[in-house]
Amino acid sequence: MIEKNRSQKLKRLLLVQRHIERMAENDLAETSRQRVEVNAAMDDVILALGSMDPVHHAFSQNYADRFGRLSIKDKQLTGMQEVHEMRLARERAKGDRFEEGMNNALEAERREADDNAVYDVIDQQFATPASSKLQNP
Repeated sequence: MIEKNRSQKLKRLLLVQRHIERMAENDLAETSRQRVEVNAAMDDVILALGSMDPVHHAFSQNYADRFGRLSIKDKQLTGMQEVHEMRLARERAKGDRFEEGMNNALEAERREADDNAVYDVIDQQFATPASSKLQNP
């Protein structure tokens, strides 16, 4: 009975761990999405800086400042993305260990149930002849 409780506990922990894993995946996806947006904005600023249109020349300092801010944000998001990737790998590894432990516990429960069934059959085999001998004297 304790082993069965163990597999049930591991199953619940596995479900929680997989949810944490999905949260880490979502965080990574959000960071990746933000990086795409920042890179697109950086491309737009680069196009504006390289433009021959006189309107853009008037704002070249603003564009340069914006490009600097976007570069800093891209570096921050790159660092965050690496952190999220490491977190996702760690959470996935934890979940895999819980799943392996749960499968081992379930296998142990099945073996114990099979062993108990065999012992019950053996007990019945030994119990039946003794009771019939008592009734036939």
